[in-house]
Amino acid sequence: MDTLLAGVTPAATALADHGWVGPGPWILLFPLFWIAVVLLVVLVLRRTFRGRCWAGRPDAPLAVLGRRYAEGTIDAEEYRARRAVLTEDPRERRGGAE
Repeated sequence: MDTLLAGVTPAATALADHGWVGPGPWILLFPLFWIAVVLLVVLVLRRTFRGRCWAGRPDAPLAVLGRRYAEGTIDAEEYRARRAVLTEDPRERRGGAE
């Protein structure tokens, strides 16, 4: 045994004498921990910003307007007028009012 460990530091020989062979299977817990942290952050951010966007919601103003036009409760002229109001740039509206 002394010839095998001749060029090894005393700390390494002390660990080898006590049967230490490496980090063991618990080292897999570190990547799992970080994966869990990343998933938690993603879930919190998705829940936080979910209600702030109108784009994908079925009750978005343009979706409601399109549904009302498809059902026949408003005619084409009213549909176009309301759609123009909903899709105009708010900066243009503020600039024209002053």
